[in-house]
Amino acid sequence: MDALLGIDIGTSGCKALLLDTHGSVIAADTATYPLAQPRPGWTEQDPQLWIEGSRQAVAGVLAKAPGVNLLCVGLSGQMHGLVPLDAAHQVLRPAILWNDQRNGAECAQITEAAGGLQGLLAATNNRMLVGYTGGKILWMQRHEPELFARLTTVLNPKDYLRLCLTGEVATEVSDASGTGLFDVRSRTWATGLMERIGIDPALFPPVFESQVISGRISAAGARLFGLPEGTPVAGGGGDSVIQTIGSGVIAPGELQTTIGTAGILAAALDTPHDNPDGRLQVFCNVAADKWHCMGVSLNAGGSMSWFRDVFCNSRQAGALSFDELVAEAAQSPAGARGLLFLPYLNGERCPHPDPVARGAFVGLRACHGHGDMARAVMEGVVHALADMHALMKPLGIDGRLVKASGGGARSPLWRQLQADIFGCDVVTTEGAAEGAAFGAALVAGLGVEVWPNAAIAAASCRGITRQSPDPATAELFARAHGIYHHLYPALRQTFIDLGAPIFD
Repeated sequence: MDALLGIDIGTSGCKALLLDTHGSVIAADTATYPLAQPRPGWTEQDPQLWIEGSRQAVAGVLAKAPGVNLLCVGLSGQMHGLVPLDAAHQVLRPAILWNDQRNGAECAQITEAAGGLQGLLAATNNRMLVGYTGGKILWMQRHEPELFARLTTVLNPKDYLRLCLTGEVATEVSDASGTGLFDVRSRTWATGLMERIGIDPALFPPVFESQVISGRISAAGARLFGLPEGTPVAGGGGDSVIQTIGSGVIAPGELQTTIGTAGILAAALDTPHDNPDGRLQVFCNVAADKWHCMGVSLNAGGSMSWFRDVFCNSRQAGALSFDELVAEAAQSPAGARGLLFLPYLNGERCPHPDPVARGAFVGLRACHGHGDMARAVMEGVVHALADMHALMKPLGIDGRLVKASGGGARSPLWRQLQADIFGCDVVTTEGAAEGAAFGAALVAGLGVEVWPNAAIAAASCRGITRQSPDPATAELFARAHGIYHHLYPALRQTFIDLGAPIFD
């Protein structure tokens, strides 16, 4: 049987997945690894963990499907991470990951050197967010000068895996977009910006379109991973971008939502629309003729975890399971009896790029119980996604269909809330349930022309569930969202005041 292999280097583990040429999953396997947090706000990983995790996951999936004829390998991985290499391609220090918060001063320095926010948007169409690769490079230059002096190559996580598989130094347009140093309009490195901020453009690898074959399994890679030497390896894509094609989202107007620890709203674009205030992220899509528009909330499923741990943990009975908590939420009526929740527990990125934003229950009364509060948390997460959609509408993203993914997509209530608040059907697909490894396998298929174009590849993502808006709640949720939308501006100064040192 002919097969395509997708490998995804996640933050907590690696997933390998085999896909047949009809888009059906043959087998999947996962290997986990730890995360290091050497200081508050720092997150790092030894890249060797990814390689060992990949070896285990690949061996596991091949053992489940012996005898497959491997056509191509596609790669995906956590975005924005800094993997610094010396001239011999040896790793200089643990990789600095996407959720690392150490480089705020360097991001501000880059923005200033670019001529302020508008100058930066003119160069890249994106803000330089804390977490992006660009600020990490300047942090290393400032704080680890001896290591920086030995730096010759900067890679993102999945591209380090490509190096180990093929011996080739390369990246592709979606992961390059997430460095903050890439001109997404022209799909090339923003070399002028790099020179203004004192970064040598030679540090960065050649960049290709995502489906381009950017290497083949080397003899060393074959020995290390147990894959056939000479097998082509496609460019792949950053996980947040490649998951859109893995959910079947390629047509403008369709939305993908991901409710995991964070919350993501994403859509495909036919043109790289300007990003006027930089509150959205506009990246290159894994489809060569499209772009990717995305908003990321730092607080989604993580808000539900917080609520359960803080409010629903009895010493006698223990914590409620998520299923039990959602069952309680389902007993509360739509609108949670007039209770709203702002989910900004860890600051926010979109729609409000504000690290001092705070969470809040608004409208709390003595009649409210666990179920009402749990429902308000769930509704608040979806209201935040709807706020992102309001930013996307001027770009022509009308949201006629939502394709739900992430852990939250397993909850019928959370899917129904999305249908009711967005006012359109919400579906789940087979590919979305498999994560970025499914999208990586699809892009591998594009690389060897199993599918002639991205739209046909995306069409192989077959639907599982569909839920439609409830007309009876449409007016209620429209009014509730109007109130929710005005809460952040009304409370912003309060959040700033509460962040004063006296309250630490």
